[in-house]
Amino acid sequence: MLYAAIAQTSQQLVETSSRKKKVALLARLLGELGPDEHAIAARHLSGEVGEKLGIGYATVGELRGQIAPAPEASLSVIEVARRFAAIAALGGAGSGKARKEAFGAMLAAATAAEQGFLGALIVGELRQGAQGALVVDAIALATQLEARTVRAAYMLAGDIGAVAAAALTEGAAGLVRFGLTVFRPILPMLAQTAESAAEALASFGGPAALELKLDGFRVQIHKDGEVIRVFSRALNDVTAQVPEVVAAIAELPARRLILDGEASAFGADGRPLPFQDTMRRAGPLSLTLFDALLVDDQTLLATPARERFGVLGVLAPALAVPRLVTGDPAEANAYFDTAIAHGHEGVMAKALEAPYDAGNRGAAWLKIKKVYHLDLVVLAAEWGSGRRRGWLSNLHLGARDPAGGWVMLGKTFKGMTDEMLAWQTAQFLAREVGRDGHIVHVRPELVVEIAFNDVQRSSRYPGGFALRLARVIRYRGDKTPAEADTIDAVRAIAIRDGVMLPQGPAM
Repeated sequence: MLYAAIAQTSQQLVETSSRKKKVALLARLLGELGPDEHAIAARHLSGEVGEKLGIGYATVGELRGQIAPAPEASLSVIEVARRFAAIAALGGAGSGKARKEAFGAMLAAATAAEQGFLGALIVGELRQGAQGALVVDAIALATQLEARTVRAAYMLAGDIGAVAAAALTEGAAGLVRFGLTVFRPILPMLAQTAESAAEALASFGGPAALELKLDGFRVQIHKDGEVIRVFSRALNDVTAQVPEVVAAIAELPARRLILDGEASAFGADGRPLPFQDTMRRAGPLSLTLFDALLVDDQTLLATPARERFGVLGVLAPALAVPRLVTGDPAEANAYFDTAIAHGHEGVMAKALEAPYDAGNRGAAWLKIKKVYHLDLVVLAAEWGSGRRRGWLSNLHLGARDPAGGWVMLGKTFKGMTDEMLAWQTAQFLAREVGRDGHIVHVRPELVVEIAFNDVQRSSRYPGGFALRLARVIRYRGDKTPAEADTIDAVRAIAIRDGVMLPQGPAM
């Protein structure tokens, strides 16, 4: 099948608000595909490339602005997957240029609709409403299987493409093999957000387990005898990168295990190191476990959290995350305040009777994190791709320098509604002072409120800092640029959080 059919379906999804119609459109397409196309289409329509391409937002924007679309569709579904695999395989000296050229060649063979879809897919801006949950329902409709059966297989497989291929070619029999199996990682259970620990307790309607939210990286550990493998949140095998985790699990007495936890690094004072230092292995890793999914021959996915936590406490008391079980809002808020004071990212609140809902971001787990807000000035914006094509989207954010001028702190395209995108595009173009490819530079006149989770060091930006997980809250029409926050405010947050200050004249 031509890849244009996927791009066309995606556009139809954008144009309808009916969930039922979206599912029907997806099911029809899946039913028309060949057996070796099912997995590709399911992944792409879920917003997953299936390959690590090493192509960023700037490259996509630049190429989209330079390469004219093909007049007619010629790319097949299989050809697109083959080209993605070839790009992902590029490495070594000159690979960046080679990846750019290879993706440019793909765009040159793509129609305008395909260019938009491919660009959005690569940069994670495929905003058509067809994420994994809708594709799961579409697979169910196309095969006449129960949606819960397909959904369970997806949660355990962690790969919507594999589930689509199995269901569409083998039916129910194909989904049987997606069970909890050692060395086949499953999607991790995820959390929603609560504003406070007290709010989290109120949502549960009673006592809950509170635990430290560690600022490390998620690990899922599998053990069978002496063989131990560790998987990341994205289900990649990272065993060779975390020998400390492997060593800690090797000491546990159980023969077979699947455990959920966090690998973090701590300083000599016992405080957690900043996330970027953990990722750069600035210190030895410590393993903290917070859930048990399988112990020997006992599968615990459906077991209430209270019992799973108890099993973990007996199995690995030295590795289990410290927990407070309480129904007292004041005690819960005090626990959060203490966690922040000790340098942690926040607190997790977990319902005591909930099962382990693999892959789901449900209300049984709630994260309460410290959040900072700054009023910054927009220095430039980048043209969007995919659904945001024609709008200025990615904002270049600047803090005020008390000595004069502005200090760039990074970029964000998160948190924007369609209404905001349209408004800011008009405002930026009215303030345009120059262009650099897909970047439009503007007069620093618009103040925007930005929420973020912490400050990290950065050699990329002149101030030596960048904002982590930044997102737009609102534009501050009540503030002038002279009232924007300064680089000193950013520096104060970095000092408070124990981030090592950048060296040199930038400070």
